[in-house]
Amino acid sequence: MQLFTRIVELGSFTKAADDLLLPRATVTHAVQQLEKRLGARLLHRTTRHVSPTQDGAAYYERCLRLLTDLEEAESAFVNTGSKPRGKLRVDLHGTLAKHFLLPVIGDFFERYPDIELEIGMGDRLVDLVREGVDCVLRVGELAESSMVGRRVALLEQVTCASREYLDKHGTPDTIEALRGHRAVNFLSSRTGKALPFDFIVDGVARQVQLKGSVSVTDADAYKVCCAAHLGFIQVPRYHLAAQLEAGTLVEVLAQFRPAPMPVSVLYPHHRQLSPRVRVFVDWVADVMGRAN
Repeated sequence: MQLFTRIVELGSFTKAADDLLLPRATVTHAVQQLEKRLGARLLHRTTRHVSPTQDGAAYYERCLRLLTDLEEAESAFVNTGSKPRGKLRVDLHGTLAKHFLLPVIGDFFERYPDIELEIGMGDRLVDLVREGVDCVLRVGELAESSMVGRRVALLEQVTCASREYLDKHGTPDTIEALRGHRAVNFLSSRTGKALPFDFIVDGVARQVQLKGSVSVTDADAYKVCCAAHLGFIQVPRYHLAAQLEAGTLVEVLAQFRPAPMPVSVLYPHHRQLSPRVRVFVDWVADVMGRAN
């Protein structure tokens, strides 16, 4: 069942074999035996792609539920007691992971020494099912999807520029005054367009789009360009805490701060009962909750 579900998710015998560290021939033989035993054709095979038949799709959904139930049942009887074990694939927002989670990741392994973490970092759109990722940590409002989402933090956001930029160009005290200034623009990974600056004015959300000489797709580059006096940026406060405290970067328009930025963990619906996923999500929520 594990082998069959990975073939469906990856759309390939070869990729499933690589993912599970099995010979390609073993995979092919196992599926043939499975179809023979069930008396049904489960997969459509072409030279480029593999997809489930109608019977295969129904069997796939049943397999997911059974495998999750089996994992949960077995976790209560392993030698280490009720502690989960095995590999967990996660994809984490890079700056959040480096600032909050990775410095204390040892605490997680002290609690769950038999879990092996495979960590990817970034902020790209991840196909959790096809890529075999168990859960992701993301910032921002969640788009509609079939994933299960759990909010783990709300991060205060600030608008700031370098002190040198403000000394040269002046400090805006209204939203209208900001429009005449320059920005370091951050490009959305989803749309490729520059993200607007958000503000709350008299309880109403407002957006401002600023011109700038440079646009970036990386959080560290965003901060570095701001420190190089290229204009305003808007980010969660934690990312600039040291520079704000030192005074090299200065917050402006604090009275119109945007709504806090939500941080959420997402995972496929069929993984919500997995002991490995559950304990990792609980640990992330605990770390992020203490950091707020």
